[in-house]
Amino acid sequence: MIDWQQVLVLKEEVGEDDFGEVVEMFLEEVEEVLADLGTDTEPSALEASLHALKSSALNLGFSGFADLCASGEKAAGRGEAVDLAAIRSMYADSRAVFDASRP
Repeated sequence: MIDWQQVLVLKEEVGEDDFGEVVEMFLEEVEEVLADLGTDTEPSALEASLHALKSSALNLGFSGFADLCASGEKAAGRGEAVDLAAIRSMYADSRAVFDASRP
């Protein structure tokens, strides 16, 4: 669910002093996008939102969430339905694991 190696890489890149602030910034951005997810009925808007979520998730090491966003992004690009509840649930689960074990 969490790629801890990526988390350590991010921590090394931004520095230990700024790590917490950077993580909080990423999490806030993800939660803002999640809050608006699905409010725009255009498939291209959903595709773009899921792409942004996937990118943030990969930076944070949320690998399972990133995979689900990638699948949703592809589905939205094809005009297919996307299970937004599953995406939100995976984020919540990933966030809980991350918060419980964050370095």
